Amino acid sequence: MQLLILVGTVHGNATEVAQTLAFAAADQGFDAKVLPMDPLTIEVFAQDAVFLLCCSTTGSGDVPDNAQTLYQSLDQQPRYLGSTRYGLVALGDSSYGDTFCGGGKAFDARLQDLGAHRVGEMCEIDAMQSDDALTQALVWWTTWVNRLPQAAKATA
Repeated sequence: MQLLILVGTVHGNATEVAQTLAFAAADQGFDAKVLPMDPLTIEVFAQDAVFLLCCSTTGSGDVPDNAQTLYQSLDQQPRYLGSTRYGLVALGDSSYGDTFCGGGKAFDARLQDLGAHRVGEMCEIDAMQSDDALTQALVWWTTWVNRLPQAAKATA
């Protein structure tokens, strides 16, 4: 199964999480690819794959600069994404209150508005609570990956 891990990052933390999850995915037989969001548009979701978004937050709950083109294309080129299955790892800092993990939450809301199906719960990694984002992401991965077969039947 193809797994495309789309990365929106400011300082590289989301990239590190994405690469760790790609290794875990490969160990379980996935064809996993990590793609920075920079050049991507909504067209990426036309591929026959499961998607995993790893997105940090910047400013006042915004998506990172390298994720802006993809995020904006979800509004500017909207289309029904009913066959799209995705997971989400959102990175943030809870000291920012209501905007905690805002970048990831913004993607999640927009994808669901377009009909995409999130598999399982969102993984929220808090820079204030966890010194080990990679371990937290791997624990989440174990639960998430086990939900994929059920999600495939639900969207088929």
